[in-house]
Amino acid sequence: MNQELAGKVAIITGGSSGIGRATVEVFAQAGARVAIADVNDGAGEELAKQIGPDAFYQHTDVAQAGQVQALVDAAVARFGRLDIMFNNAGISGGRHPYFLDDDLENFHDVIGVNLYGVMIGAQRAGRYMAKHGGGVILNNASIAGIMAGQALMSYRASKAAVIHLTKSLAIDLARHNIRVNCLAPGHIRTPIRVMTDGPVAASVAVRLEEHLQPVWDENKPLKRAGVPEDAAYAALFLASSRAAQITGAILPVDGGISAGDSVNHLAKLLTAQEEFLANEGNE
Repeated sequence: MNQELAGKVAIITGGSSGIGRATVEVFAQAGARVAIADVNDGAGEELAKQIGPDAFYQHTDVAQAGQVQALVDAAVARFGRLDIMFNNAGISGGRHPYFLDDDLENFHDVIGVNLYGVMIGAQRAGRYMAKHGGGVILNNASIAGIMAGQALMSYRASKAAVIHLTKSLAIDLARHNIRVNCLAPGHIRTPIRVMTDGPVAASVAVRLEEHLQPVWDENKPLKRAGVPEDAAYAALFLASSRAAQITGAILPVDGGISAGDSVNHLAKLLTAQEEFLANEGNE
């Protein structure tokens, strides 16, 4: 891989798994030094060890402003600068297929991580970047923030807000030479995609993924399964000098789903998942 991020320092929240982990690996391969932030300490520390001296892990709850500030301070103290902030951390919320059945108990948690965490990450990184020549802020939204649909209303609302926030930040921070862009992934194979109420045996999870894939693909023009690296390479492009004239952009990484969707996809997916686990989830 070309060393297009050589000399750059990046923070990636939610960096221990899924899209975050893939982005840590891709950015490191592109020459960046990376601060990995997450609440999954074991996985985060293991990943930092795997990357080597050009990475470190710091436990960070992005819904806590003090912890985010400490993360920015640690990255600058360790590597001497901060060029890229990827506000990737997110949670999915309750798995009710219909809004009237949703108790909204986790609304504040979802908004705290998915929206407030992005705002604080952008602000605290932006304050440093504004005083040091600029930088790049990337936010991770979702096609659920682009497309209206059923269920997961707290999640949808948080991701729609991230998209509007990204455009507003791009305007506000341009005078500081800070570019702000947003990914909108869809149907990427990550832990957040399996919407069970409890742990699932590894052998069952593999068969569950195979069982659900036709449902995931139902409204997707490109039937190829999305993987975290797809989003990571999109993030690499937006973080690089190749995207020097791009700010305020929302980049779907979804196999074409956001081009148009009229399928009640989530309800079908949850029904298929429940039927499968009822028959095979007791192993």
